[in-house]
Amino acid sequence: MGILCAYALPHPPLAVAEVGRGEENKISATLSAFDKVAMEIAELAPETIIFITPHNVAYSDYFHISPGSVAKGDLSRFGAAGVSFDMEYDKALVEEIGSITEKNHIPAGPLGEKDASLDHGVTVPMWFINRRYENYKLARISQSGFDALEHYRLGQCITEAVDTTGRKTVLVASGDLSHKLSETGSYGFSTEGPEFDKAITEIFSSGDFLSLFTIPENLKERAAECGYHSYMVLAGCFDRHQVEAKLFSYEGPFGVGYAIASFSPSKPDENRNFLEQFTERILSEAHERQNTEDCYRALARQALEFAVRNDSMFPLPKDLSDELLKNKAGAFVSLHKNGRLRGCIGTIQPTQKNVALEIIQNAVSAGLNDNRFEPVTVYELPFLTYKVDILSKPESISGVEELDVKRYGVIVSSGYKRGLLLPNLDGIDTVEEQVAIARKKGGISEKEPIKLERFEVIRHE
Repeated sequence: MGILCAYALPHPPLAVAEVGRGEENKISATLSAFDKVAMEIAELAPETIIFITPHNVAYSDYFHISPGSVAKGDLSRFGAAGVSFDMEYDKALVEEIGSITEKNHIPAGPLGEKDASLDHGVTVPMWFINRRYENYKLARISQSGFDALEHYRLGQCITEAVDTTGRKTVLVASGDLSHKLSETGSYGFSTEGPEFDKAITEIFSSGDFLSLFTIPENLKERAAECGYHSYMVLAGCFDRHQVEAKLFSYEGPFGVGYAIASFSPSKPDENRNFLEQFTERILSEAHERQNTEDCYRALARQALEFAVRNDSMFPLPKDLSDELLKNKAGAFVSLHKNGRLRGCIGTIQPTQKNVALEIIQNAVSAGLNDNRFEPVTVYELPFLTYKVDILSKPESISGVEELDVKRYGVIVSSGYKRGLLLPNLDGIDTVEEQVAIARKKGGISEKEPIKLERFEVIRHE
């Protein structure tokens, strides 16, 4: 295969001597590993190095590939304006990646460039590489808001493009691990930080890319990492191939995890078809859930599936229970795909003549009209999970002391502005967090006076 080797590399600006000014010596293992990687790349002598970065422009529904011929950047924002880069993009390879992603229905390309300057997700690893080897062109591709599966598919497309063009290529998956390793660090401490880093470094040592797919979404979020999706692209590049994996180093003295690893392709192996394996697992779990879902979740699923497939509203079934047909209440329907929120729409007070119609309306809206997301496609339907929350009538309260983040949802109001947050949500552990998020959702600043209401829910999940 055309990809000679791939590397997972961090991007701490202070690793560059002109930025660190001595502080870089506290990550001596990382510096040594960087230099070993640079020497390896010099021996491989690639024509092109592809950088996957989390710090260029990123879109929720598009992989941005930097356009043009010239790539320039520096480290001036980190106090080292004298450290600059003047490189050349591999236009032919970039165009081929765009062509293959289009063929595979993956939105990707050069549109929407907001800052042509190379970001530090590229320039920091490049600083080390260029000290040993400069005779290469580059491609810069941003992470996106797509899920892990789409990043893996992008990796598959990159490999196909490299093989088609015949380029001798190295791939750099740029990313730091958890930013929550220390109370004294800039981001504080979370128990999920070391847990995430342990999982990733074990994968880097073993090459067990299937385990990347199974890292829980809330673990990634609470760890505050920035490299996961870069690593998924790297993994996709080696689909159906054995790899020789090597973890060079790991350390985190500044509260951020820095890991350096290499992955060299070996012989083809059809058993390493991890995307297919994970997809089959998801579909099997979805089928099991459908067999055990109650009437609330079943109604939400049926309503959205009908609307997506038929472009019309699901007709009210005739065999529904009295509790759905005779009761009225506000309802929220939440959709998740592979552990990530895919849509959520609800009503605080009843707007329909019964709960069944409330669920139907909100399920369809969650899938097709939540403006934070693209409309759900037919392809996605088997991967979705549904949660239905039936709300009690809101009651006014005098202060946060009457809230319980696990029991009560909260409605925060200031004039015509209103924000709501459901109870017992992953990652929200205090009343203060709950109210702050509800303020933000309602566009209510911290200085504005507020009124509080609470409500309970019956959750169906």
